[in-house]
Amino acid sequence: MDDLLYVDGGNPLHGEITVRGAKNFVSKAMVAALLGEGPSELRNVPTIRDVAVVGSLLELHGVRVDVDQDAGVLRIDPADVESPLVADIDTLAGASRIPILFCGPLLHRLGEAFIPDLGGCRIGDRPINYHLDILRQFGAQVDKRPGGIHLSAPRRLTGTKIALPYPSVGATEQLLLTAVRAEGITELSNAAIEPEIMDLINVLQKMGAIISVDTDRVIRIEGVDRLVGFTHTALADRIEAASWASAALATGGDVYVRGAHQADMTTFLNTFRKVGGEFTVHDDGIRFFHPGGDLRSIQLETDVHPGFMTDWQQPLVVALTQARGLSIVHETVYENRFGFVDALLGMGATIQVYKECLGGRPCRFGQRNFYHSAVISGPTPLSAADIEVPDLRGGFSHLIAALTAKGQSSVRGISLIDRGYEQFTQKLDALGAQFSREPGAR
Repeated sequence: MDDLLYVDGGNPLHGEITVRGAKNFVSKAMVAALLGEGPSELRNVPTIRDVAVVGSLLELHGVRVDVDQDAGVLRIDPADVESPLVADIDTLAGASRIPILFCGPLLHRLGEAFIPDLGGCRIGDRPINYHLDILRQFGAQVDKRPGGIHLSAPRRLTGTKIALPYPSVGATEQLLLTAVRAEGITELSNAAIEPEIMDLINVLQKMGAIISVDTDRVIRIEGVDRLVGFTHTALADRIEAASWASAALATGGDVYVRGAHQADMTTFLNTFRKVGGEFTVHDDGIRFFHPGGDLRSIQLETDVHPGFMTDWQQPLVVALTQARGLSIVHETVYENRFGFVDALLGMGATIQVYKECLGGRPCRFGQRNFYHSAVISGPTPLSAADIEVPDLRGGFSHLIAALTAKGQSSVRGISLIDRGYEQFTQKLDALGAQFSREPGAR
């Protein structure tokens, strides 16, 4: 029952919630603390499962992790880093994809690392070959073994010059965490420049790193001999903020998202307004609301920053089922991101998916037989259904659909949502949502 929620939908969400630090940054900053010779303090940390997983991985490596959940503060002391037993690492295999980012810091600290087979949401290929190729170019030796990958560095890693075929966030993070202690200069072309990447650079610079970012997606790092600990307040989670904004729009509600930051959400805010939503920006957050009248259909293409973020797409698609006309969404970041629409079809949505690149320029998935474009016809009333959560972002989108639909829906697998949405049931309660752990209850 703990993994099952019954949602009575059809009621607008009204109220105020708070978002804390970005899931896609906090876990990476925790790994960066491994590189410091002293303790680090990270603030504005959300209580989500990914943070717990990374904390457990750090503790397996001898790192002391102290958590003050109420204050949202993590204190990390890497003074006694050590190699854990492979069996202990295996207990966390599949829980997160973050272990691959331990490689560079552990190679610098211990000369070796073992990374278990990786898990994460099944929304696309997300290969780790970028990561391994980067580590090899720094001089690491990579050996595939049963259950994972062993890496070693017989000598100090050395700087290199790398051009990514695609501006991968994970590969950019890998390079940053490895290059800052490597000998010499490292240059990365076609780098990801998401706000979470820039905040990771802020952390590394506080630790003593020398990093420059050019306007043409080139990042240069001058390796240093030592890094110190940091004190840093994490940027707010722009994905969670946009998810609650989409929930307000889909249900015809009015939600104040304390902690939402305009500068990191500019592209989303423009799109939100084009659809017919409204917002007001305040010093400590953003109010998102449905102003009344019909929502408007749009043409949308996801892209790397500063484009429309792929993680914003799924929640917004639910709102687009309530918009008048035909909306076209072209997904260019993850090839299998539209798997979540099956549940929406079962609730009465009219959505067709296509292999062609619709509504934008041809992308890397256009000739690869992936269903990566969608046409949404609306408005269509949604009906309650039994829903199985497929992944983190798709799962929250299904939750929005259940809140929008008339009747009582059952949403199974909600523990997946805990990976990236802090205390989301408490936030639902604060917004007046009707839900329970028992069928028929209100």
